[in-house]
Amino acid sequence: MATDSAQIQEGLRNAGIAPGDVLHVHSSLKSFGEVAGGADAVIDALLAAVGPAGLVSVPTHTFDTVTALQPVFHETLSPSLVGLITNVFRLRPGAIRSLHPTHSVAAIGPRAAEFTAGHELDDTPCGCRSPYQRLVEWNGKAVMLGVRLDSCTLMHAFEEMAGIPWLFTPGFEELWSIRKDGTVIRTPSRRHARDREFDRSFSELEPMLVEKGILRYGPIGEAQIRVVAARPAAELLVPLFKESPGFLLKKN
Repeated sequence: MATDSAQIQEGLRNAGIAPGDVLHVHSSLKSFGEVAGGADAVIDALLAAVGPAGLVSVPTHTFDTVTALQPVFHETLSPSLVGLITNVFRLRPGAIRSLHPTHSVAAIGPRAAEFTAGHELDDTPCGCRSPYQRLVEWNGKAVMLGVRLDSCTLMHAFEEMAGIPWLFTPGFEELWSIRKDGTVIRTPSRRHARDREFDRSFSELEPMLVEKGILRYGPIGEAQIRVVAARPAAELLVPLFKESPGFLLKKN
């Protein structure tokens, strides 16, 4: 039987999502099994769960399509690379998308403009003016709908906060962002490094986060959801990343 929006909303409530919450949601629609209403049903449930005073945001990343060879990001025309839900969400009435060229975020809610403002001024994906760090400042929650912590961009924000020395590729790419009104903004940026020999698994942090009461689980349809309290997670992990930058590194 298909999962509907009311059941998704109930699952979110059971996992600790409450009216007024600020959410950043990573998602896999396929993980739910059949969903009556598709991506729109999931988005409706998220918005209903936080209510009119809350805020829902999603990643709308373009890191593989906006490059030195194709250096232009467009607020409305550049599709998100991270799932159907994010592409439906960013085109919703009332959605506001940040203007970072490779790691933009779209948000809906009364403070969406504030949440996304100034992201284009950061020369890294998750800098101090990014929505990812605002999620911590605003005591928000990272929600993983059918995906693991390895997909959680907030973890990279923690790495940036910790000043991990090997996090970025050397030098800047000369990139550009175009607002929906046609305004062109120069947005030079560094990238998070991708190491072919080593990688890190943020999923290994789950037992620690559960023990501290920072991570909660819950089922929705065929999916497992994870809800991470952003500020307590930062207070735990940023000092750990500073002390031992490579403790999660594993040889590929």
